[in-house]
Amino acid sequence: MRRGVSSFAFGWAVQDARGAFSETTLLAFARRHGVQVVQLGDNLPVHEMSPERLATLIESAADAGIELEFGAAGLTEEHLRTYLLLCARCGVSLLRFVADAQGHAPSPNELTALLRNGLPELETAGVSLALENHDRHGAATLRGIIEAVGSPRVGICLDTANSLGAGEGLGYVSEILAPLTLNLHVKDVAIRRLPHKMGFVIEGRPLGEGQLPIAETIRRVAAAGRCRSVILEGWTPPAGEMEDTLRREHASAEAGIILLETLLREG
Repeated sequence: MRRGVSSFAFGWAVQDARGAFSETTLLAFARRHGVQVVQLGDNLPVHEMSPERLATLIESAADAGIELEFGAAGLTEEHLRTYLLLCARCGVSLLRFVADAQGHAPSPNELTALLRNGLPELETAGVSLALENHDRHGAATLRGIIEAVGSPRVGICLDTANSLGAGEGLGYVSEILAPLTLNLHVKDVAIRRLPHKMGFVIEGRPLGEGQLPIAETIRRVAAAGRCRSVILEGWTPPAGEMEDTLRREHASAEAGIILLETLLREG
């Protein structure tokens, strides 16, 4: 499995109104750390880039020897077609999709039908689609969708933290979804009880400093034999000032990408 970094490792920097962070910044980070894969998520949407910007992205990634992966949200036939065209243009063979978007929440049956209908276009484009576990659908439901589609072109993007929003822990989720995982997102969280004892807070932590079984998950996914890339993401808690938040986020990404190399080597 190849080590990669996502634009979601720099979620605060991407949305910073000053606009200092871009795909160029992300590629430079990857190049500095010898990272093999860069995944541009829907926080840095490729379909909104100009042709000139896309051409620069393709050239810069090729010069750095970095493979690109794309991520999108809101799985519809039209949006899938848009991204398959972009994948073909940019030489991208793995496309991560979150099913939901604002005002769009397809049912499991709708997702199954959409993915089946998209198989000929996936085959033509030479692209594999990884459907990400997110807040709404549980792991068993997602596995049922992928198995009903029944194609090696369609699998899972397994995120280590997202399923907490569906009330499911990583050990359970990885056991169900590891055999179908094409792409692994690693981020870590701390889970602590509130002082009044009436609930918990889940908050992002640098990789290896939270409570999620990251190393175990990497081993489980690797043993299944289908995962192509392990991508660093992050949920950095905000500091008082944006500058402090950005420094904290950058330090987390720096430490995380180094630790990920160790985890992949030892796994």
